[in-house]
Amino acid sequence: MIFGRRRPHAFSLVEVTLALGVAAFCLIAVFGLMPVGLQTNRNATSQTAATNIIAFVVADLRANYKNQSNWYSPLLCMTLGTPRTLYFDSRGRCSNNLAGSTSPCGVGFSPALQTWFRVNITFPPSTGNLTYANVKVTWPAAADPTTTAPSGSVEMFAAFDRN
Repeated sequence: MIFGRRRPHAFSLVEVTLALGVAAFCLIAVFGLMPVGLQTNRNATSQTAATNIIAFVVADLRANYKNQSNWYSPLLCMTLGTPRTLYFDSRGRCSNNLAGSTSPCGVGFSPALQTWFRVNITFPPSTGNLTYANVKVTWPAAADPTTTAPSGSVEMFAAFDRN
């Protein structure tokens, strides 16, 4: 009586080599996309922080009060209608210089802030009781948008009714 010969169940060397080749190709593709994903994440984080800074600046400009004959912003220490450049760090703290050594009101920081965002606040001509503000945030702060192209920017136009 002859029984059928049993073959062992295993993968051949060719099958293993092909499987490793497919796995290596997929891993190379995934690792090749990592820098793109990291850069996208960094841009999204910077854009979110810049949007939060714009929201803070516009809210502060809306919450200002009349100081004698001028509207005064208490947190940014600026008069409404006077153009201003401010610098913010990644945590939203504000400075009036690129070095991050003093607050807008003149109080010193120790240690100095590591500024990352530049905020330009300008006031286009307005009529009547309306005051317009153009708030533009660019990063990095060291890149002057008038001379070099920044990595990113967010801009908002706001109108304030001052009756």
